[in-house]
Amino acid sequence: MHLVIQGADIETRDLKALAKLSGASAIDRLSDSAFRLSNAQPASGIAELCDNARLDHGFVPEGRRLVDFKLLVMDMDSTLITMETIDELADMVGIKAEVAKITESAMRGEIEYDESLRRRLALLKGLDASALQSVYDERLRFSPGAERMLEQVRAAGIRTLLVSGGFSYMTDRLKTRARLDYTHSNMLEIINGKLTGKVIGDIVNADMKRRTLLRVATELGISRTQIAGVGDGANDLKFMAECGVSVAYRAKPVVREKTTYAINHAGLDAMLYLLSAEQ
Repeated sequence: MHLVIQGADIETRDLKALAKLSGASAIDRLSDSAFRLSNAQPASGIAELCDNARLDHGFVPEGRRLVDFKLLVMDMDSTLITMETIDELADMVGIKAEVAKITESAMRGEIEYDESLRRRLALLKGLDASALQSVYDERLRFSPGAERMLEQVRAAGIRTLLVSGGFSYMTDRLKTRARLDYTHSNMLEIINGKLTGKVIGDIVNADMKRRTLLRVATELGISRTQIAGVGDGANDLKFMAECGVSVAYRAKPVVREKTTYAINHAGLDAMLYLLSAEQ
């Protein structure tokens, strides 16, 4: 096993302390924000040291290669992009705090997702559909490291699936912009240029995300071990449970506890060093 350490500011003294705790045989620099401690073993104190130093850590099996993966599955809001789309739409009519409170509760798993989405959308009933383009143009930003991650994933021949409880208005545009292979999300009902507060068809919830992943995996003829997934909310856990490697990205505690790795401080491209021991 190799212990990968990542963060914005990695002190030499912390690396040495981690090497001692893990019994690592060598420290190798992977980038300005990533180091590999070779032949390391899990030990008490590693997680605490990393938490105190605001560092991410993960044990990566020797021999794991990026090209061994065939599909990367991603959540959209607060994962691939920095915002929660529905919260930003709510901001257009001055109710962001009210909607964001429901969003947070749903992502922590405190409210059943379908109910939370219905409640939030009802508050947006009557919003002019032009707000969708305004949010896309003015507020949508990729998460730190997302574009580098996608570039490297494409170069390795890995397919990409964006599966979101957000809206197709955003995922359709991101599919083109980020050169994604597959997307699936909620389609907002719009009548006479206004949001009705409803979606067309079934809500894309945790179960739908999982089913979408399984459908794409079957289409590609790949196994669980060839799938990597990343998300941040409770409604991502079911699809990430179907992944050989799952990553909680700046996620809620309920998500971090049930995934292979957690990225709390580094950018999304930190995934690259968790999916390969040969960087």
